Amino acid sequence: MSQKLPNSSHQALAEFDKAYFIKLQEFLTEERRSHTIFPPEADVFSALELTPYEQVNVLLLGQDPYHDDNQAHGLCFSVKPGIKPPPSLVNIYKELKDDVEFNIPNNGYLVSWAKQGILMLNAVLTVRAHTPNSHKNKGWETFTDAVIGKVNQKEDPVIFVLWGGYAQKKLNLIDTTKHLVIQSAHPSPLSARNGFFGSKPFSAINKALQSFGKPEIDWQIPDI
Repeated sequence: MSQKLPNSSHQALAEFDKAYFIKLQEFLTEERRSHTIFPPEADVFSALELTPYEQVNVLLLGQDPYHDDNQAHGLCFSVKPGIKPPPSLVNIYKELKDDVEFNIPNNGYLVSWAKQGILMLNAVLTVRAHTPNSHKNKGWETFTDAVIGKVNQKEDPVIFVLWGGYAQKKLNLIDTTKHLVIQSAHPSPLSARNGFFGSKPFSAINKALQSFGKPEIDWQIPDI
């Protein structure tokens, strides 16, 4: 595993040569020898490639990649075309329908959001097939905390969207005097009714973008 981040100033992170990241690479090389790892190697850094640093207006933080076949492709909450949207994404669509004009699409492929300036970052970027959290505490969190810290350094205001307790632990990495944080319960079936439904994050993001003089997000996901 030796990905770089082409055409992206995220590479200014300078994490790739650090000891923890080299150790993480060695771990992943070993894992790939004996297990199926998601997302595919070419998609691990998709979030950073699809939303270059200078284009980041929103950071949406997830936790662990989807661990079932053909789901994960490097964007939090998103699945590949042709794959049934998982329960958390189904709940995101329900809230979108209630919050903004949104027709529930026939897919869960959220790339159009990433291309509009939403950095759709998981805290951990890989997982062993069918084994949730199997790559937790192997070094990815250090890397993605560095990404969050780098986005926090942007001069212009960014909207950080933190759903659930895990994401909200990253609040200490964000300068809330400069940036806006939108937080609520997680959209998973376990917690969506305890504060995600009715939180209207999508209209709040667009209202904030408008106030910052930035283009609003077209939330509609096209049918495939």
